Amino acid sequence: MKKIFLVAFFMHLFIGLFAQVSDEQVINIVKDAREQGKGQEEIIMILSQKGVTQDQLMRIKSTYNMDSQQSKQGPDVVNRMRKENPTQAKQPTKTKQKQGYQQEQTYLDTLSLKMFDVKPREESKIFGHNIFNNELLTFEPNVNIATPTNYILGPGDEIIIDIWGDTEETVRQYISPDGTLTVPKIGPIYLAGISIKEATNRLKQAFTRIYSSMNDSHPTTFMNLSLGEIRSIRISVMGEVMTPGTYTLPSLASLFHVLYSAGGINDIGSLRSIKLHRANKELANVDIYDYLLKGKSSLDIQLQDGDVIVVSPYQNLVVLEGKVKRPLSYEMLDGETVHDLLDYAGGFKGDAYKEAIRVIRNSGSKHQIYNIDAPDFETFVLTDGDEVSIDSIINRYENKIEIYGAVYRAGLYALGDKISTVKQLIEKAEGVRGDAFLNRAVIYREKADRTLEIVSVDIKGLLENKVEDIKLQKNDKLYIPSIFDLHEEYTITMNGAVQVPGTYKFSEGMSLEDAVIQAGGLNEEASTVKIDVARRIKNPKSEETGDLLAENYTLTLKDGLIVDGEKDFTLMPFDEVYIRKSPMYHIQKNVSVEGQVLYSGRYALSKKGERLSDLVKRAGGVSSDAYVSGARLVRKMNKDERERVESTLKIANQSSKDSIDIKSVDIGEIYYVGIELSKALANPGSEYDVVLREGDILRVPTYIGTVKISGTVMYPNTVVYKKGGQLSHYIDQAGGFGDRAKKRKAFIVYMNGTVSKAKSFGRARIEPGCEIIVPIKSPRKGVGLTEIMSLASSTTSMAAMVTSIMNMTK
Repeated sequence: MKKIFLVAFFMHLFIGLFAQVSDEQVINIVKDAREQGKGQEEIIMILSQKGVTQDQLMRIKSTYNMDSQQSKQGPDVVNRMRKENPTQAKQPTKTKQKQGYQQEQTYLDTLSLKMFDVKPREESKIFGHNIFNNELLTFEPNVNIATPTNYILGPGDEIIIDIWGDTEETVRQYISPDGTLTVPKIGPIYLAGISIKEATNRLKQAFTRIYSSMNDSHPTTFMNLSLGEIRSIRISVMGEVMTPGTYTLPSLASLFHVLYSAGGINDIGSLRSIKLHRANKELANVDIYDYLLKGKSSLDIQLQDGDVIVVSPYQNLVVLEGKVKRPLSYEMLDGETVHDLLDYAGGFKGDAYKEAIRVIRNSGSKHQIYNIDAPDFETFVLTDGDEVSIDSIINRYENKIEIYGAVYRAGLYALGDKISTVKQLIEKAEGVRGDAFLNRAVIYREKADRTLEIVSVDIKGLLENKVEDIKLQKNDKLYIPSIFDLHEEYTITMNGAVQVPGTYKFSEGMSLEDAVIQAGGLNEEASTVKIDVARRIKNPKSEETGDLLAENYTLTLKDGLIVDGEKDFTLMPFDEVYIRKSPMYHIQKNVSVEGQVLYSGRYALSKKGERLSDLVKRAGGVSSDAYVSGARLVRKMNKDERERVESTLKIANQSSKDSIDIKSVDIGEIYYVGIELSKALANPGSEYDVVLREGDILRVPTYIGTVKISGTVMYPNTVVYKKGGQLSHYIDQAGGFGDRAKKRKAFIVYMNGTVSKAKSFGRARIEPGCEIIVPIKSPRKGVGLTEIMSLASSTTSMAAMVTSIMNMTK
């Protein structure tokens, strides 16, 4: 970013020698760039390339304006709105660009500061100094007011003379540098230095020479004088302002407008003594505090050409902080007091301590502290450098008392004539509640050393006038306990087959039926013939232990009423109620059968111990296309089985060198049970006829006349089943064993989920749809290139084998 500004700076120096951009062009450039969405850096670069300087930007800000009313007029419309005489100003003045370019001027101000990293002026902490930094408060004169009769004419003012009646004529002329106005048929008339009112009389006398009817007792010709364009005046601003100098302004400009144009008062400038000099004499000494605090607009004095404004340094600057409405620094005149300072600050805040303030003063060698009491506010004179502090009130009460607990209106009350005793306080709180514990209440009382003491109160005796009433002191707190505050909250607990088990609030006389209703009623599975209640053993006077842990009650309900058990049984605090589940209540447990049966789908188990053969029978038996030997059973893993698998994995993980995250292992939700459905159907109730459980799925496939060979073979393959074919036949169909095949470890996975090891080629049982898997030998140490290639091939085969097993077992 710094490089951009350096380049812009040197380009500005170079191009500025050959290009000159007018002020109006600068404003138009900024306006167009902002409408195009360009940022400040881009606009600075554009202005620098065109030779615009920082001084030019600052000058535009202070002197370039447009009259918004003029901008609204078309070129063909007669415009009699007043404006500044352009022949009098080297640059267009603020009255020419105010509305049209006001935003661009503010933006140019920011750009001029950014071009050389000049920091904007910080907001002053001195009261009143920021009035001349407010962009919304420019003090610019309204040039289009009615012509003021006391306006003093001068060279450059345009005079508009309207004549109507018997003759209609309009004369517009400028007052010449020698102070005269040349009127046709009349000649020069001297008007400089006189007011509008005097000029009107002088012109009227002159026009009666050619319009005699203007001077008759009943005139028929009339004349009116008004201002057109106004002249510019030059005002010098000296002393403690931000930008001292001479400013060219409209003749209607005021003192405040000049101060605003000069950038306002600087840090050491005075707002209390601004002097206006005219013709080497002091004309006025203005105190701006009168304008800010009292609204005296008469202080905004109209200026004349050649006036000199001098801003003196402040006399006394006093810092005010603390609990006042405007904690700032204030400029004080000699002889002004604390009372004046408080007026300037808007007075105390509501929580201020008003009886005294603190003043820290620099005596010249050391600091001094003064504590000024309220009666001395009007007489204690402040000096330069004083620091005045207003403290807040102490966070304590003079007459506070409090009552809380078992009363109807607990809270804070005022200690006084109406409430001075305990009984009066209770009456003011509208009495004690019915649950109040009247035998003993306490008063927490604050002693002189801020420690607390407790005063016991017999509320019952006091209310019955049997004991003497107790006088209250400030900050006393009376606590009347409730009987419920003196023990823990009583509850009962509902467990088991209810709609909303949980802990409930105990009520006196609560029955078992009440507790059931409070818990939302019984569930459908609830047993009404056995409801148990366990009760705590309570004996506060016991001096020895016992073997009894709880009192147990067994009850029977019918139609919501106790029909068996202790008569008139009611619950006690902290009883626990157990609603048992009926032993004959069962929800439906579903199993499914899929594939080659007559009626596939879901079936509800009708009894315990239902088996495979029962399910097939309910499904209408197997179809003619069923391959019963390939049927398999899919079973959902229950909680115990999952825990056993996770425990096995955890043990294996601890004994392994390469540990794995057990949580990342997908155990799954199902597993397969190896069954022999044909034997189960032939021998119902035998060990082959597996007992079903909820969620089981029996799948009966169609006949598959192929055999798959995978693992460490030369060419894993799927071939047609050959009845009576030996294991060697199928190995040959896969190209034979691989180099590192474990020939004697080959095994067979059947469609029904069972697995058989092929101990010898001759005794291997090959069935349709099965898969022959040949495992791989473990690699030897010092493996060569050939072994590596073989291992890679075998690993690929192993991966294919694993994938095959996973596909088969799904």
